Formats: sequence, C-alpha cells, structure tokens
Amino acid sequence: MNKLLITVALGTAMVSTPLLAQQDGGRGGWGQRDQTRAEAQQRADMMFQMIDANRDGTVTKAEAQAALANFGGGAGGGGRAGMLQRLVDQLFATTPSITQPQLEALMLARFDAQDLNHDGTVTAAEREQARAARQAANGGTPAVTPAPAPAPVRPQ
Repeated sequence: MNKLLITVALGTAMVSTPLLAQQDGGRGGWGQRDQTRAEAQQRADMMFQMIDANRDGTVTKAEAQAALANFGGGAGGGGRAGMLQRLVDQLFATTPSITQPQLEALMLARFDAQDLNHDGTVTAAEREQARAARQAANGGTPAVTPAPAPAPVRPQ
C-alpha cells in the first residue's frame, strides 16, 4: 500500500511538472530547488485544483486522463508520457476517485520520506538520496539501463 501511495504522489507531481516549470520562469522547475513542507502542501493543493476539472472536490480517472493529455501525455505514448500514463492507471486501479485531503496527504508523505534530516526542507541532495533508495528497494534497476558492450571482432 505504501508503495502505491508513493507512486501516486510521484505521478501527480510529474503530471504537474511542465506547468510548474513554466511558472518558475524556466529556471529549472521546482524539482531542482529546495522545497519546504508548506510549499509541498501548497503545490499539492494547486495540483488538485488544476486536475479537478468539474470542481466537485474529487478527481476521477477521466479527469486525470484529461489533465495528462493537456500536459502532453496520454495513452500509447513512450518515455515520460508512457510513464505518466502508467502512474495514472496505478492510482485509479483500486479507487474510482481521490479527494484533495487524500492527495495532500500523499504528497506530504512523499515529502516526509524525502526529508531525510527532518528539518522541514527537502534539498536536491535529499531528493537524489530518496530516488536512489527507491531504486534499490525496487530491485536496484537503474532508470536507464546501459547498452551491452559490443562483442569483440575477431580477424579471420
């Protein structure tokens, strides 16, 4: 269950990354700077408002899919779009909808897991350490698998 919650939080953050990077004035986006817990809470609330298209207080899979399409993702895509699609699918595999307090709790749980020294701020170094720990927990599979070395050529 915890793995699903962290995956959901990651997916939600990734869905909003392009818009947030634009709001940051193109200075690298929010993922590359230190972030406080209050900022994480504000970001979760802002993301929910962006995704909740009909403003009914819940986000359904259809709303998440529409938001994903607006951010350049969608079904059948590879790379980042495909990854975001899988995350949306995982989020709504066990629940038909999510509320703002639920999304906020997921995002704050992700923040707390990354705040390794518990000082209320997640730094780029802490973010990288949390990413490495997640990879190790998932079998150590790196994000990018290196290509195998070519076989040596033998003269004939």
